[in-house]
Amino acid sequence: MSLALAAAFAAPGLAVGSFLNVVAARLPLHRSLVKPRSACMSCGHEIAARDNVPLLSYLLLQGRCRHCRAHIPLRYPAVELTTGLLVAGCALRFGFTWYALFAAGFCSVLVAVSAIDVEHRIIPNRIVIPAAVAALAFQLAREPGVEWPVAAFGAALFLFVAAVAHPRGLGMGDVKLALLLGAFLGWSVSVALMVGLLAALVPSVALFARHGKAARKMAIPLGPFLAFGAVVALFAGGPILHWYLGLPK
Repeated sequence: MSLALAAAFAAPGLAVGSFLNVVAARLPLHRSLVKPRSACMSCGHEIAARDNVPLLSYLLLQGRCRHCRAHIPLRYPAVELTTGLLVAGCALRFGFTWYALFAAGFCSVLVAVSAIDVEHRIIPNRIVIPAAVAALAFQLAREPGVEWPVAAFGAALFLFVAAVAHPRGLGMGDVKLALLLGAFLGWSVSVALMVGLLAALVPSVALFARHGKAARKMAIPLGPFLAFGAVVALFAGGPILHWYLGLPK
């Protein structure tokens, strides 16, 4: 698939990202995802359609509300841009296939979960559990076998043991997210966990360097790092796993 066609998929990806912002803002507060219409969180003024174009409106408004000039959180364009790039990447990597569609949906869930975990320090069951069931059903229909359920429950068990041993560092939300990762990625979930946990060490080391022993009481959201590892595994998990294990491709 050409880069031009993949770029065409970025537009609906940006639109999905705009909806994910609504999910990230409202779902943790148990608010409707449909009503009322989006409004500025500072002045409450309803956002006009012209100011609700993904990414473009943020750039044209210079990151401020048109009416009260309050800053629009950076999360909004970040979520839209990330989703657009991931959807385009799925189209480029997997072609015009059902797998690409479900991979794009998988990435969209990861973006939503990451945004919510960063802001609210939770990973909602209402997202990860249905997504895990859907992922498992899709993979079993596509390629029946024990890989998907074993990887799902194996990854969840791995993080569950870690959460019991170190409850301040991990939560049950991370365990359920691991269930989703294993259901969709299969054996490549080991790559996702390895990359995600290694990536999480970077801010952990930075906190210890800055705050010393006091950093032990500080928590960082693990969800975004697991999501990052999952994206790496989705696009390159097979080759990485074969290289690590020394297996033929």
